[in-house]
Amino acid sequence: MNKETRFKQAEFAAMVGIVGNILLAIFKWWIGVYSGSKALIADAVHSASDVAGSFAVYIGLRAAKQPPDRDHPYGHGKAELIAAIIVAVLLFIVGIEIGISSFKSLFEPIEAPKTIAIVAVVISIVIKEAMFRYKFKLGKKLKSEALIVNAYEHRSDVYSSIAALVGIASAVIGGMLGIGWLEYADPVAGFFVALMILGMAWKLGKDSIHNTLDHVLHEEDTLEFKEAVSTVKDVKRLDELHAREHGHYLIIDLKISVDPSMTVEEGHKVGKEVKNRLLQFNNVQNVFVHINPYR
Repeated sequence: MNKETRFKQAEFAAMVGIVGNILLAIFKWWIGVYSGSKALIADAVHSASDVAGSFAVYIGLRAAKQPPDRDHPYGHGKAELIAAIIVAVLLFIVGIEIGISSFKSLFEPIEAPKTIAIVAVVISIVIKEAMFRYKFKLGKKLKSEALIVNAYEHRSDVYSSIAALVGIASAVIGGMLGIGWLEYADPVAGFFVALMILGMAWKLGKDSIHNTLDHVLHEEDTLEFKEAVSTVKDVKRLDELHAREHGHYLIIDLKISVDPSMTVEEGHKVGKEVKNRLLQFNNVQNVFVHINPYR
């Protein structure tokens, strides 16, 4: 798959997230206000935060597809990781806001929500799970950290909607049977939704920051690169190889040893052959080879 096709698919997925989340947020907010469900309103706010997240991913993808330039010789791949961090921060802020709102509701007079809130939550669960599966599969295929994080945003919305469903259903039953304390299940569900959102934000943010800090692949993940280098005829020894993640692609730095009696031009040809072998891997963007004399 060429880069243009990759970015078109990723940008389309981000736009699907933006439009889908806007419609869902409006739908759940309207039903939440109409039915009087704190949990559904919290869920609507969560979906609204996903709009900002999907938009951040879209901007990150647009920036990441820019070719290398004088100021960014390694390319702009990390723009996707920055977008993923922004999404995680937004998710964390929303989790805190929902938690505070739901906690305050526990100490206020409350009324059981209308039954229509249950229907709205079920619709949300189905749509959000479909969006998660679509974006997660595409993110893995395109090796896009931003899309994968955005997919887990949708999955966190599924979890929060399930918690909201339990709370709303319990509150509705409590209202029907006249069990006052059970009506507080709705804001309690909203509080648990907030905790799940915070946990998801922490995990996604930690992973994205780890990958942004020039994370290199582990030994077992570079074996195919080392095997490719070893097939080059005049490479006497592979001294060092680091493959670092730069967004959706890799940049490889390595040191090889060659016959010390070689001319500079001959050594250069060996290095160029090594580079060409490694660039045959689809996820490798650039290779830097240092030549050592073999001892």
